[in-house]
Amino acid sequence: MKVQADDFFFSGLHLMGNTSNPVGSRVTTVFATQLPGLNTLGISMVRIDYAPWGQNPPHIHPRATEILTVLEGTLRVGFVTSNPNNRFITKVLKKGDVFVFPVGLVHFQSNVGNGNAVAIAALSSQNPGAITIANAVFGANPPIPGDILAKAFQVDKSVVDQLQAKF
Repeated sequence: MKVQADDFFFSGLHLMGNTSNPVGSRVTTVFATQLPGLNTLGISMVRIDYAPWGQNPPHIHPRATEILTVLEGTLRVGFVTSNPNNRFITKVLKKGDVFVFPVGLVHFQSNVGNGNAVAIAALSSQNPGAITIANAVFGANPPIPGDILAKAFQVDKSVVDQLQAKF
């Protein structure tokens, strides 16, 4: 009885996102938090804007598969399969091309053109979650101990300290 038409309506995917940030992209989400009518339906979507050479950095969606369609520009996309093979699967997409990122796998998109790029993606959850790899590893709060990361990445601890300072 309390449901309103606005619970099933979202306006804003026609607006370009602000890509003036270190990675050169902006994700505009349409999840159940923005569109309550999605609750329990198992779907959501995003608009991703990319500045020239911007990227949606390596990340995972722990609760969703993603299907992405390029609306404008040229994107290099890819994902890495799970252990032990860790195969890198990649493709360059142009306007109208579609690519699928399986649930839980590390994936990215990067604008390889001189102009802006835009993509729309659908996700198989109303709350897919997103974990950006660099932010999670180097920006954890409290920080993951530097010696743990230095050994995992097989680099000097000073490199880890520099990366943690950036995040």
